[in-house]
Amino acid sequence: MKILKIVLIGLGILIAIPLIIALFVKKDYHVEREITINKPLQEVFNYVKYLKNQDLYSRWATMDPDMKKTYSGTDGTVGFVSAWESNNREVGKGEQEIVKITEGERIDFELRFMEPFQSTEPAFMTTERIAENQTLVTWGFSGHMKYPMNLMLLFMDFEKLIGNDLETGLNNLKILLEK
Repeated sequence: MKILKIVLIGLGILIAIPLIIALFVKKDYHVEREITINKPLQEVFNYVKYLKNQDLYSRWATMDPDMKKTYSGTDGTVGFVSAWESNNREVGKGEQEIVKITEGERIDFELRFMEPFQSTEPAFMTTERIAENQTLVTWGFSGHMKYPMNLMLLFMDFEKLIGNDLETGLNNLKILLEK
């Protein structure tokens, strides 16, 4: 009986420690990457504001060639939705909606992930004139992990994971636009 009590207390402590640690771990993360594209601002902005164009440069859009894509609304305008569904767990199922456009400067999206997990997160792309024929493009993503799932932020480097995918997409975008 005494041994069972010790084992249960030990097990309780093992369960409690990560839960206590999770109380002190951040719950939010933000990742962004940028690239300079040798094209005028308006030309770059007019390209990135269309969600369908992401199919040509986004790392996520190219991960599953058999991914089912559907669209609703008028692309390049607030309210347009691009949805995807894939059997690839890294891609899953979800949709992206344009929620705000600041002409020539910024496009805000809402990403709604449905599978393999449920989450709604903001993302954005900005364009900034550097010179007559040079535009700085920034692509960003923010996320939130609820307690106690935020403990994963200690073990997973979202800055690197998501950042690498954003960087790949921006490099693809640069190649496409500078052809």
